Amino acid sequence: MDLKATAGSALSRRAALAVGGAGVAVLGLVLGYKYLRKPEKFICVGRVSKLLIHPLKSGKAVSVPLAECAQFGLKAGDLPDRHWMVITEDGRMATGRQEPRLVLVSLSCEEFQVCLNGPNMEPLRFPVKQPDSRIINCRVFEKAIQGRDCGDEASRWLTRYLGAEKTFRLVHFEPQMTARRPLENEPLFPRYQVAYPDCGPVMLLSERSVEDLSSRLEKDVTVERFRPNIVVSGCEAFEEDSWEEIQIGSVRLQRVMSCGRCVFTTVDPETGIITRKEPLETLKSYRMCEPSEKHIYKSSPLFGQLHTVKRTGVLHVGDTVYKISR
Repeated sequence: MDLKATAGSALSRRAALAVGGAGVAVLGLVLGYKYLRKPEKFICVGRVSKLLIHPLKSGKAVSVPLAECAQFGLKAGDLPDRHWMVITEDGRMATGRQEPRLVLVSLSCEEFQVCLNGPNMEPLRFPVKQPDSRIINCRVFEKAIQGRDCGDEASRWLTRYLGAEKTFRLVHFEPQMTARRPLENEPLFPRYQVAYPDCGPVMLLSERSVEDLSSRLEKDVTVERFRPNIVVSGCEAFEEDSWEEIQIGSVRLQRVMSCGRCVFTTVDPETGIITRKEPLETLKSYRMCEPSEKHIYKSSPLFGQLHTVKRTGVLHVGDTVYKISR
């Protein structure tokens, strides 16, 4: 037999054995992972009592019986959560922190028209889509994001309503625009994107947590003051802090972080009056973060949980909330 042929045949057999061995090893890893991985356990922890959408950042909440839960948060019909925002002339966001009366402004959509409404103001309607309007480079907590200008009439309406010397404009985030990565400086947090929310696409809060806070105040507060998207009943106060992953219907949510609270909590959602004191001072007395988390939350008390969307779907009021454990 030819020496070269013999050598070639031997090399081929070795290569085949190596490939086969690698395949067996990979198969072993896959099977081992499959059978050693702990199965998911679904533990009922409560029910959805409210679904709230805030189409206008810092604007009035819209309570809905069902909502689509998409990557950018909740959406009901043509109303996605926090996809409209008020800005100053230099593109910086204007929120209830600076303009507390924004909480009384409602934004709705009907037949491809946006409607703005507020106390002592005539409703203003304009088209949802304004392709000829300019795109403005905006800033949300110093991070860049775009917005389609909603026109001069909307600008005049907001400027007149807020009664300030400066000019305000309204912008709309559109699907083709580049979203923000709000926590990209924290490498341990999951990577996700949002439109105009502060930090997370979905904020969840339990009724009992709000009741616990109210029991420490002279005057009760409502969940609307804290601007959650999903309100849960049937659990203990602050139990939601421990839900790292939850399932509601077909929707899967992953906890990102606690919601650090600011002076916006001192704006009454019914009057638009800001006190700059309660309930923020009381929250600071018993809801501060661990020392190891100071670099994240600084001096903000924690109330509610921010989630990212792992699996999209539809949420209904009355849905069971399951905590997932392994």
